[in-house]
Formats: sequence, C-alpha cells, structure tokens
Amino acid sequence: MKKEIQTSKAPQAIGPYSQAIDAGELIFISGQIPLDPETMEVIEGGIVEQTKQVMKNLQAICEQAKVTLDHVVKFTIYVTDLNDFNALNDTYRLFLNAPYPARATIEVSKLPKGVKVEIDAIVKK
Repeated sequence: MKKEIQTSKAPQAIGPYSQAIDAGELIFISGQIPLDPETMEVIEGGIVEQTKQVMKNLQAICEQAKVTLDHVVKFTIYVTDLNDFNALNDTYRLFLNAPYPARATIEVSKLPKGVKVEIDAIVKK
C-alpha cells in the first residue's frame, strides 16, 4: 500500500509525480530542485544558495511525513558541475547530523529549469 505525501511548504510537482510516497517502512522523496515553494521560481544564486533551498524543500517534505532529515538513509545528488562538489558538501552538511546517510553524487549534463542541483531521498521511519 502506498500513500502520497504532499505539502505546500515544498514546491508542487512540475510533472506527473508525487512529492513523496509513503510505502510503509520507507518514504521515497522525489528529486527536489531549488524552487521557491511560494513562487515556483528558481531561487537566485549559485550552488550554495541552490543547495540550501533544495535541502529546505526536502526538510519540509520530511516534516509533513512526521520525520526529519535524520531519518534519511540515502540521498542521490545530481549536479551539473562536479567542480561544485566542495561547496555542495559544505552546505549539505549544515542540514545533517552524524551518522550521515549513504549517498551518491552524479554529474549530469542538464537538470530541469537549468538548475545546478537536484536531490532525492529515501527515508526510514
């Protein structure tokens, strides 16, 4: 059985997908990009500002599901430039506590709306 998780505190889906799906013991959060949930516009700035917004969006979805980012067991991060890796890590780390989740970081040629970063998550309740 699956249940949709939806909050107005994170950007609305820009395609035929849910913000997140509760699948029992696990919650699967769709890839979040740095959209302001109120305006649905890409936030201004570089990788630091965009990563902060993505993490805030993920945090809002977790809150709606009654979990926190500390419950995340796996992140997948997509970036358009691996040269941003250190700045991304420094920003991402601000939102997390040890032990850190498992993670993959992948450089891609392009992301929706021309953003620099997209992150999805798997959460264990």
